[in-house]
Amino acid sequence: MTATPRTYWLEHAWLGAHVEPGVALDVADGRIACVRTGTPAPPPGVEILRGLTLPGLANAHSHAFHRALRSTVQVGSGTFWTWREVMYATAERLTPDSYHALARAVYAEMALAGITTVGEFHYVHHAPGGTPYADPNAMGEALLAAAAEAGIRISLLDAAYLSSGFGRPPTAHQLRFSDGDADAWAARSSLLKDQDHARIGAAVHSVRAVPAEQLSTVARWAGERRAPLHVHLSEQTAENDACREAHGCTPAQLLALHGVLGPRTTGVHNTHLTAEDVSLIGGSGTGTCMCPTTERDLADGIGPAAALQNEGSPLSLGSDSHAVVDLFEEARAMELNERLRTRTRGHWTAAALLRAATVDGHAALGWDDTGVIEAGARADLTTVALDSVRTAGPLPRLGAETAVFAATAADVRHTVVAGRHVVRDGAHTLVPDVPGALAQAIQDLRA
Repeated sequence: MTATPRTYWLEHAWLGAHVEPGVALDVADGRIACVRTGTPAPPPGVEILRGLTLPGLANAHSHAFHRALRSTVQVGSGTFWTWREVMYATAERLTPDSYHALARAVYAEMALAGITTVGEFHYVHHAPGGTPYADPNAMGEALLAAAAEAGIRISLLDAAYLSSGFGRPPTAHQLRFSDGDADAWAARSSLLKDQDHARIGAAVHSVRAVPAEQLSTVARWAGERRAPLHVHLSEQTAENDACREAHGCTPAQLLALHGVLGPRTTGVHNTHLTAEDVSLIGGSGTGTCMCPTTERDLADGIGPAAALQNEGSPLSLGSDSHAVVDLFEEARAMELNERLRTRTRGHWTAAALLRAATVDGHAALGWDDTGVIEAGARADLTTVALDSVRTAGPLPRLGAETAVFAATAADVRHTVVAGRHVVRDGAHTLVPDVPGALAQAIQDLRA
C-alpha cells in the first residue's frame, strides 16, 4: 500500500479547526512528512487536489454482505426481526469466493465515497451448518484480501456469535456463525494476523449472542492484544427486555459486570439506554458508533448520542447495512436526528461531525495515527468537489459545513490511501467498473 514519495497540492484543506487555502503536503513512505501552508499555486510536478481535502473517512461499522440486501428489503413492511430473516437467507449463500467478490466491490464503493478505512464486523465464519473450512479463517481472509484489492484499510472485527438468545443454542442459520464457545472463538481468531493494510480486532455480536460467563474471554483476548473490541448494544428494546429477564440488568450493565466496557471498546447503536447506561458507557470511556441511515432504515430509533458524548463517550460513524454508503449522510443524519428529537438545532458543529467521521472513527478501529492532516500521520485523504450542483455557492471557508450538510458521496473527487491515488477524478484506479462488479457479485450470490 505504500506509495513513492510525492507532493500533493491541496486547493483547500480542512486542518481540524479551519479551512486553509493552498496547502502542500510532502508524502513519503505512506505518511505525511510535511504540511506547508501559504502555497497559493501548485508548484511544478505536484499532484493537484482541487476542492476541499479532508482526512480520509473511517466507516467504523460494516457488514459487507448486507450490501446485497439494498432495495430488496424495501419491499413490504415489517420489523428489524423480519428484516433479519432476509439477511440470514443471504448469509446462507456466501462462500469464501463469493464473499471476496462482493466485499471487493463494496469496499471499492466505499473508496469512491471517500472512505479510507472500514471496520468490518465479521461473523460469517464457517460453511453452512457450521462445518469449518479447511482454512478456519477462509471467510475473514477473503475480506482482508478484498480490502487490499479495493485499496483501503480494514479493521477486521472478528465476532463471537455463540447463541440465538439467552440460554438458547444457535438456530440453523446461525450455525455458521458459531465456534461453539468463546475459547474456540479465541483459538480461531488468534490465527488471524495484522497486515500493512489490516488490523485484527474482536467483537461481541451482542449480549444475546454470547453467554454472560463467556463475555470476559472475548474482552481478555482483545485486552491482551490492545485490539479494538466492538459490540452491538441495545439496538432493540426486545434485547433489553430479554436481558433483564435473564440477568436482572440492562445489556450495558451486563457488559460492565464482565469487563467488556472501556476505552478500546465501542458500542454500536447504543440506542435504547437508561440514564445509568449512559453514565456507565461514558464514564468508562467506551465509544459509541452511530449508524443513522441503518437505524432509520430498520426503525431502530434515535440513540442518545449527544448525552453519551457529554458523558465522555467518543463518537464514530458507520454505514452498517449499507442502505447507502455515504459518511457525509451519516454525519448530518446524526445532527438532524437530534434536531427532530429535541426540536432544537446545532448539537454538533460541522467540525465535530467531521471529527467523528475521521480521527475518532479511526481511533475506534485501532488506527490512532490516522484521520488528521499533519506531519507524521498516515497520508489518507478525501477530496470533495466544491463546484457540484450540491456544493457550489458557499464560500470556501465554509467548506466543512458544505461537506457535512450539502455534499454526498457523489461529490468525492479523489481518495488517497497511504499517499497513493485509489480514486482519481471520481474513478477507481484499481477496480475499473465498480457498478458492474457490484451487480455481478450480487447476481452471482442470488443465482
